[in-house]
Amino acid sequence: MKLTKLTLGLAVAMGFMAAASAQTTMRISIATTKDSHQGVAIDTFAQEVEKRTNGRYKIQTFYSGALGGEREYIEAVQLGTQELAFSSTGPVPNFVPETKILDVPFLFRDKAHARKVLDGEIGQELLKKFESKGFKALAWGENGVRHMTNSKRPVNAPDDLKGLKMRTMENPVHIAAYKGLGIVTTPMAFPEVFTALQQGTVDGQENPLSVIMAAKFDQVQKHLSLTGHVYSPAIMLMNKGAFDKLSAADKQAFLDAAKVAVEANRARVDKDDANGVAELRKRGMEVIENVDKAKFVATLAPVMAQFEKEFGKEALDKIRNVK
Repeated sequence: MKLTKLTLGLAVAMGFMAAASAQTTMRISIATTKDSHQGVAIDTFAQEVEKRTNGRYKIQTFYSGALGGEREYIEAVQLGTQELAFSSTGPVPNFVPETKILDVPFLFRDKAHARKVLDGEIGQELLKKFESKGFKALAWGENGVRHMTNSKRPVNAPDDLKGLKMRTMENPVHIAAYKGLGIVTTPMAFPEVFTALQQGTVDGQENPLSVIMAAKFDQVQKHLSLTGHVYSPAIMLMNKGAFDKLSAADKQAFLDAAKVAVEANRARVDKDDANGVAELRKRGMEVIENVDKAKFVATLAPVMAQFEKEFGKEALDKIRNVK
């Protein structure tokens, strides 16, 4: 009898050990804080994956550039030294050049238009382009509509930008466009930006309201102009080898988890956009809401002509005409 109980006890213990060892841990990182639209995305994703795989997969979440800047952790995912990442598309064209088209200024009418493009045929075709580069792109997320801040002067029109030294993402389309506006561009990884603004290495930066608030740029920037010059997508990436090893059911679980994460991410962006101006004014920023966007578009005409040559007018119009 004692032997039977002992045997049963050992069997139960071994069962628990086997269950524990069967759990696979993966890592996902963002450049922004936990309390941000990107933090909401990866926290939701981690919860959904664990729930949908009955705890067989655990997603460890890392915030505020703990595993490096966006370019660094995208490289890590590509190499397989990190399984997952959620990133703005800033450095993504360096890995998948076809995505550059999404960063063309004033391409999207608004967030609703951008979401239709990304969730529709055009966006889904672009997701497939990642597979030959070592990634499985799980879903398009959202970084938001980008606006300009600086510590020097109010920006009402393009002429006000001339000579301002501004941090840009490591993105060739952004850099070309901002040079066209007379900005002295300074490409820089996101984790370095706050210190660069604080020390005066750069005068300003441009980001969505969600990022400006989460990064507390109001502490080192006085002026905010709602230029809305670029819609900034985000993307949930996974190492392709890691994804391919999943069972068919687990692959679907990861894809479904990413979809739910993106819904939460976009909802947070909407909330931040609704409350952001009032919040940043409360924190002491001077906000210019009525920017003459037509002047920005006109100033960018020569650069836009170059983009039409590079991407093709037909491809740009296909995006513009999505209803």
